[in-house]
Amino acid sequence: MPAADAVIVGAGPNGLAAAVTLARAGLAVEVYERADEIGGGTRTKALTLPGYLHDTCSAVHPMAFASGFFQEFGLTRRVEFVTPEVSFAHPLDGGRAGIAYRDLARTVDALGRDGPRWSQLFRRLVEHPGAVSRFTGSTLVALPRHPFTMARFGLATFEQGSPAWNLRWREDVAPAMLTGVMAHAVQPLPSLGAAAAGLALAIHAHVEGWPIPIGGSQRIAQALADDLVAHGGRIETGREVRSVGELPAARAVLFDTSARDMARIAGDRLPASYRGRLRRFRYGNAVAKVDFALSGPVPWAHPEVRRAGTIHLGGSREELAYAERQVAAGRHPSRPYVLVSQPSVFDPTRAPAGHGTLWTYTHVPKYSSVDMTAAITEQIERFAPGFRDVVVASSCSTAVQVEAHDPNYVGGDIASGSGDFLQLLARPTLSPDPWRTPGKGIYLASASAAPGPGVHGQAGWNAALSALRNEFGIRRAPDLAPTEG
Repeated sequence: MPAADAVIVGAGPNGLAAAVTLARAGLAVEVYERADEIGGGTRTKALTLPGYLHDTCSAVHPMAFASGFFQEFGLTRRVEFVTPEVSFAHPLDGGRAGIAYRDLARTVDALGRDGPRWSQLFRRLVEHPGAVSRFTGSTLVALPRHPFTMARFGLATFEQGSPAWNLRWREDVAPAMLTGVMAHAVQPLPSLGAAAAGLALAIHAHVEGWPIPIGGSQRIAQALADDLVAHGGRIETGREVRSVGELPAARAVLFDTSARDMARIAGDRLPASYRGRLRRFRYGNAVAKVDFALSGPVPWAHPEVRRAGTIHLGGSREELAYAERQVAAGRHPSRPYVLVSQPSVFDPTRAPAGHGTLWTYTHVPKYSSVDMTAAITEQIERFAPGFRDVVVASSCSTAVQVEAHDPNYVGGDIASGSGDFLQLLARPTLSPDPWRTPGKGIYLASASAAPGPGVHGQAGWNAALSALRNEFGIRRAPDLAPTEG
């Protein structure tokens, strides 16, 4: 087997980001992927019926435009996106809804007495989105470049992540809206990890919005792969790596795998004490996913919800918190939190003319084998009476099947590691360079490393930059911009 300068195990967005960075630095790069196609959490398939395209994991990309890596890579020059004017919506009973427009002022105007309070929470942070992105896109151990902005972010996190989270609000719409975003973190509510994640996502909603890639999330993975190959890299799919001894000789091996699988594959290339720390790295609860093929648009009771790229279902703040506590206790809520995306409203390539696709998931205990189609359908019907009448077909993935689709999602945990506050600080261990392991040339480049989950490429980019410094003596980050012509 020929030698390589660097080997990447896993061709998800982080692994491909690492590979692109190393190849752009002039290194010989090999990528090995166990699945028959690249992409990891950015794959798109016909899951229900021919002609209906569904994203198998990530569908909407709040962090794509804010990611330092994707800005350097010029993602928006390589992949076409559409950004809905309504970033997210939160229906409530009685035909009401909270609407998060990209325009913060418009959002504030629609929130009544809580409008000024929403503005107080977000206005200064929205004015400095780059500072928030740099802070949340790296390791939280690093000293922030913009301490006043980070102090505001920290105070907001402690407020909305503590039992004081209701003191600000006077009505029920604004807190429900914010809770729907915080619930992305699959954490009990309120909690600091959920608050930090939710605030960051809400800030992106009011800056550049939550974009949707035309043609599906697979376009992001393909853009990365095309650049890698154009710069001499090689990708081998259908190749499961069980031991580091199976890999070609290389000065650096970067793992776009869970921390657990890196420890297993690297074996005694990692010190026993470090492997023990990785075994103590905790995985969170899971998702069960249901995709729908539709004969027409979802009949949302509130008309503005029809213009949203993302919808959070589950009712009031109290209902959502109760449902998430049920999951944390190992139970399946009867009225669960449901995250919904309706990409075909904005991208006609996803379904036959006049038809649509709907992407949904809900939270369940880890390793759940329960089909949540009925519970998800009932929650959608609650806020969109007549939804069942437009369903043509559906496809369910239980938490167990989610892990089978992508082993990085241990037990169905799509964050590849619990996103509680301690594991945001120490991901996977407490270090200013958490991507570098004590094993010579071994790096963790997945969502199990800082900054954690999301399609942003930051973990892979940071791991690659660390490998360039420490293994190859290259301290200047390579140019990643698209090649003209």
